[in-house]
Amino acid sequence: MDAGMESHEGMDAVDGPGPDEAWREHWGRPEDALARAVEVLRAPRPEVVPRLSAVVRTLVPHVAIAHLSGVCAYSPANAHGPRELVGGLSGLELARLAEQAAGTTSAGRPWQGEAELAGRTRPVVVIAAPADDKEVLLVLVRGDAAPVPAGALAVLQQVCELVIAHSEHRATDAAPGQAMISRTAAVTRARTIAEFTGTHSAALTAVLAPLRSADLDDRAARRAATDLAVTALLDLRRAADLDRELSEEPADAAFARLARELRPLLRHTGVRLDLAPPSDATRSIPADTAHTARAAVQCAVMLMMEQEKPGRLHLSWQFTADGALRTVVRDDGLGVLAADALAVHRTADRITALGGRYEVESVPNWGTTVTVELPLGMPSPTAVTDPLDGLQPRELEVLDQLAQGRRNRDIAAELHISESTVKFHVANILAKLGVGSRGEAAALAHRAGMPGGARLHVAS
Repeated sequence: MDAGMESHEGMDAVDGPGPDEAWREHWGRPEDALARAVEVLRAPRPEVVPRLSAVVRTLVPHVAIAHLSGVCAYSPANAHGPRELVGGLSGLELARLAEQAAGTTSAGRPWQGEAELAGRTRPVVVIAAPADDKEVLLVLVRGDAAPVPAGALAVLQQVCELVIAHSEHRATDAAPGQAMISRTAAVTRARTIAEFTGTHSAALTAVLAPLRSADLDDRAARRAATDLAVTALLDLRRAADLDRELSEEPADAAFARLARELRPLLRHTGVRLDLAPPSDATRSIPADTAHTARAAVQCAVMLMMEQEKPGRLHLSWQFTADGALRTVVRDDGLGVLAADALAVHRTADRITALGGRYEVESVPNWGTTVTVELPLGMPSPTAVTDPLDGLQPRELEVLDQLAQGRRNRDIAAELHISESTVKFHVANILAKLGVGSRGEAAALAHRAGMPGGARLHVAS
């Protein structure tokens, strides 16, 4: 067991006299225990955890309670107690605590010990109960480390299992309205986690760069890594403040922020970064759009550094005539990046969620170009009447080749892209057109005036 969470050996077997028997006054009779359990079960769902805390306080005295759910998308982790304590609790801390207490809780017994929570070591009692194929966790944060009697722990386990089973049933069989709220919350949380994952990945990559560099001795590498880590922490704090205060960013400020975030990634690598900021520097960009554009660029750059081995990177932001922000990242590397490369860290999902689109074009030994377009406004509610209107420029070019009866190998040679990229585009074309074969897609193209239709143009 972790040194910071040493279990009080034998603690769950102690049944002390005197004050330790006070819990029996409230829980000694079965009907008393059942009445208190019913009181919790009757609470509205948001009030279940606070009500449970109030009810079991006479059983196991505590100052705060935390709950980590196995299925609830709306609130997978929540806590009740003093603001200065519960405000510092995190789902990650609770998950780590579950791992440390797994030996005891998996046997159906609460675990007593000490854990690092909200910045300091605190005495806790941990209760776990199965829910489907996951485990739900309840943590009671105590005011002192006095042993809890084994009898009180046994009653606590049964009451908590009853409440957890009831709560999980309400979560999995939620009414349509509640299910919709949970789904929306889950999507929002996933996007937030994806953004933080990208930011933290960039920071860690920057810190590792000097440590891996063969040009720096140990002392210089440690100093550089320390400076980068401190800078990353300050940037994260400033970014959090900025995200809370602003809903839009000036284009020049958003691009400059991206440039600052990229430079630590490229330091000590010898890769040259060429920047082409947007021409209309004073134009505002919605915060979600700016965040997603930066995340997409960071993701592309990290993938290029890992797979492409470039000597030079070119980054540009431009506003298109149809009201979108176009981001282009181009390298001079090996040209091996896959067409679906931005699927990592759910970057592609974030682009799609904003109504955007992206394209990865790799030419062996010539390099790779990643293009991302994000609308600056809400998508138009007008229905698409022509199915080909939903295709990207490169997809239209591939469809034009399909309409001429060409094979993937020939299309790749004609458009100077890899055969795997052609396969990726063909699969997207079939899905967007709602057809099941290349022949059906070609028939739609012929009806639209292809091959050689005026709708084709070369993607930048």
